[in-house]
Amino acid sequence: VQLQASGGGLVQAGGYLRLSCAASGRTVKNYAMGWFRQAPGKEREFVASISWNGGGTSYADSVKERFTISRDNAKNTMYLQMNSLRPEDTAVYYCAARMTRLVVMTDRNVDYWGPGTKVTVSS
Repeated sequence: VQLQASGGGLVQAGGYLRLSCAASGRTVKNYAMGWFRQAPGKEREFVASISWNGGGTSYADSVKERFTISRDNAKNTMYLQMNSLRPEDTAVYYCAARMTRLVVMTDRNVDYWGPGTKVTVSS
């Protein structure tokens, strides 16, 4: 499975971005998928995950009520809608897939990683 994230960029605080993660090589419709991020000088952290059919989602406390994860299995693609962005959301965002139907995901049980897309939020 190859994952490719896109949609990052520079935005002002309070603005929004929509990240996409396209999978290729094989279908990911039976896999959990998620987003992680790594800010400069910090460790990579969990942002959000979604179960195989979208029925279950999980969010880091820092992004709840602002970010929404979703997926379109027909397109083999996952999304992260990021609203009310803050400077502390600045990071490289990575999409990930785990060979399970469950929603639980940590950076230690990810099976596939994509290259990151950079998000910069200016104050």
